[in-house]
Amino acid sequence: MFSKETFYNKKILIYGLGLSGKSCLKYLNKYNKVTIFDDNKFLKNNKNKNLFASINAISKQNFDFIVISPGIDINKCKLNKYLIKNQKKIITELDIFYLIYPNNTSITITGTNGKSTTCQMLYNIIKSNKSDVRLVGNIGKPPLLEKKINKKTIFIIEVSSYQIFYNKYFKTDHAAILNLSTDHLERHSNLNTYAKIKLKLIYSQDKNKYSYIEKNNKIINKNINYKFIKSKLIKLNFNKESIFKRKIKNIYLLDKNNLNNIHFIYTICKKLNFSDNKIFKSLNKFKGLKFRKQIIYNKNNLKIINDSKSTSFSSSNRLLSSYKNIYWIVGGMYKKGDRFNLDKKFYKNVSAYIIGLNKNFFSNQFKNKIRFKYLKNLKKTILAIKNEIKNDTSPKTILFSPSAASFDQFKNFEERGEIFNNLIRRTIIKN
Repeated sequence: MFSKETFYNKKILIYGLGLSGKSCLKYLNKYNKVTIFDDNKFLKNNKNKNLFASINAISKQNFDFIVISPGIDINKCKLNKYLIKNQKKIITELDIFYLIYPNNTSITITGTNGKSTTCQMLYNIIKSNKSDVRLVGNIGKPPLLEKKINKKTIFIIEVSSYQIFYNKYFKTDHAAILNLSTDHLERHSNLNTYAKIKLKLIYSQDKNKYSYIEKNNKIINKNINYKFIKSKLIKLNFNKESIFKRKIKNIYLLDKNNLNNIHFIYTICKKLNFSDNKIFKSLNKFKGLKFRKQIIYNKNNLKIINDSKSTSFSSSNRLLSSYKNIYWIVGGMYKKGDRFNLDKKFYKNVSAYIIGLNKNFFSNQFKNKIRFKYLKNLKKTILAIKNEIKNDTSPKTILFSPSAASFDQFKNFEERGEIFNNLIRRTIIKN
């Protein structure tokens, strides 16, 4: 039987000293004998250097638990042989969190696109009810750093496939898989494996809990095994879009991505007994997260959207199908297995401007589909678009939705988004 006492006087190895590893160290180091390992040898010089151990020293020890950071692939790391041998001992930060707070209500959101925004909107709605609610996981604080938790505290947790993969004990009251499309195949090898890992979040639930999926998602329908599901499964078919469009006055939320995800939010909130008035009042106040379908300008027949967080075509496609006359800035480090699958009827609406190092990949994806040109970097691209739209008085949208990781030209998607905003301010909306 597990409880808080599970993590007293134990020998614990923490592998990976990123955000997750640091929060586990802070929590576990008070009452346990903790050893640290990280593939980055430079971390050994930090204030916890006395806790680090070599591979040789670790191989001779018998740990009660091995806490692994989500970003570590046990098949491609320095402790590969040791971890495979001791796989039964591997747990995660979320496992520890659940074993400490098993009775608190939790809402866990996963999927390929829109997780952070969905979590934030849910948090805002529940917070508006003056409830004690915490936003944790990939958004907000690591859960083990939360303080003053009581029996009524509600947790909204954003999780990735990496976190779900290693979980052994974590369970949630509400589990939502927003959508599934190509992502993280460099880690999970193929789309079916990726889907099965996501579905593990639902399989781990107890009966009388709730799970939510897209009714018509082909990847989910191909891989779901109903024999493993004990929770009450709700399939969403997105049939309330017209109702939502009437009730939502927030222009930020009226694209297909957000409207689909609002179906999940609405259904979960109804299970929590929230009124329509409270749900839509909060949604209409929502200002959006930076660099996630963020409308940064909307005047004079010109809309400019900063969606720097976009790292796959699936995250861009619904925006491309939500507007007309689109000047689409795209490119970067493409995802393994990604494909441009925009419906043909939207081709005429889009002109693509490719940036980054992977010109050939994007050119091949767009060939015989949409108009495109390669301009290498953001500055040249924005100047080119400025010249093209100067005499265009019709409604138009500049969409920065790269459909790719940022690391070929930028430190991360945040830096990429900030640079885009600065260039737009200096060149297009300076007046």
